[in-house]
Amino acid sequence: MTPSARFAAAIALLEAIAAASRRPADATATEFFRSRRFIGSGDRRAISETVWATIRHTLRLDWHLARLGAAPSPRLRALAAALLVERLPLPALGALFADSRYGPLPLSAAEQALARALAGRPLVAPEMPEHIALNLPDWCLPGFRTRFGTELAAAMAAMDQPAPLDLRVNLLKTTREAARAALAAEGIATELTPFSPWGLRAAPRQNIIATEAFRQGLVEIQDEGSQIIALLTAAKAGERVADLCAGAAGKTLALAAMMENRGRIIACDVSAPRLAAAGKRLRRAGVDNVERHLLAPGDRWAKRRAGSFDLVLVDAPCTGSGTWRRNPDARLTTTPEDLAEVTAKQSVILDTAVSLLRPGGRVVYATCSLLPEENEVQVERLLARHSALRHVPLAEAWARAGLCPPPPCDGPDLLLAPHRHGTDGFFAAVLERRG
Repeated sequence: MTPSARFAAAIALLEAIAAASRRPADATATEFFRSRRFIGSGDRRAISETVWATIRHTLRLDWHLARLGAAPSPRLRALAAALLVERLPLPALGALFADSRYGPLPLSAAEQALARALAGRPLVAPEMPEHIALNLPDWCLPGFRTRFGTELAAAMAAMDQPAPLDLRVNLLKTTREAARAALAAEGIATELTPFSPWGLRAAPRQNIIATEAFRQGLVEIQDEGSQIIALLTAAKAGERVADLCAGAAGKTLALAAMMENRGRIIACDVSAPRLAAAGKRLRRAGVDNVERHLLAPGDRWAKRRAGSFDLVLVDAPCTGSGTWRRNPDARLTTTPEDLAEVTAKQSVILDTAVSLLRPGGRVVYATCSLLPEENEVQVERLLARHSALRHVPLAEAWARAGLCPPPPCDGPDLLLAPHRHGTDGFFAAVLERRG
């Protein structure tokens, strides 16, 4: 594809994403490329980079466009991103719109004037409101300021960068060293992750799913922060474990490996498609100690199993604000109403988790959010509702799990952030039912 054709495809994909704004952008992108199989891998990568760079900076791009009296649109955002993010010179931008056969429609006189006005401007302007300069929805600013204080600018700058590609080695089938060698033989270079003893880190946007190492179940795609949460559960062979929000079983797979395929894990979710996808992953990984259970309205499963689990993992539904590096569209579509909805769900799920615990059992509560309302505030409220629970300090939980070096952060709970740890943003707390 010519550069113009790539740019036209990027605008078309941005339009498709805007038309399905409540659907995850990566799902729309997958469908977009699947229906255009003539687009080669190199072209897909280039188109995706243009699209994600535009989405990542949409709050700032829209501010610049509004200042110049232009109504934001996918086409104008792509134009603005080419000038302000990619720093493309005006003649090179004009060339992208000059291919009348494969490129986008030529620039109108108004668009040419807009391009001249944008050229040379800084992406982050001194007169921007604070939340726009930081690339934050305005309603998130108080929570992020509480979270990071003087580190807020550094934290948000890290959120603006693409995420690495982290892999978890499946110890049921191989070793970290052998998996790394297998990937290297297929042209995928990796390095060891600093905290997870299972982790490998590769450059972004490599097609791991197409490798033989992935097909054979030697590795799974999983952020190092998510791996650390699984490790923090200290799941042991022979235990009875419930993964209450299992989804497609990312952490379930890690727990099964920790338990050496012994004991029992019940992987629960409210979505039948996610549990179906989990089944495929479990088979590929060679896991056979997991039972899947679909949670339906009126389900009495939890009541019948009250007090019977050693460990309950609550990888709770959340705003996902810690994953904005890899899901930049979420910062544009998540609302305060979404926050209120997920915090209510989190409370209900946590109460269910506590009811499942045997005396001495533990709940590990985790989110991929950095907002206090979904994390420390939830833990405080849970402890107020359940006097039988003890809040296990991170250092103690870390030592119980046999992990070294020392925990990656201070404080009573696990809190991971891109600028500090190179992971997505994660929170996890360990709570134990007194005997």
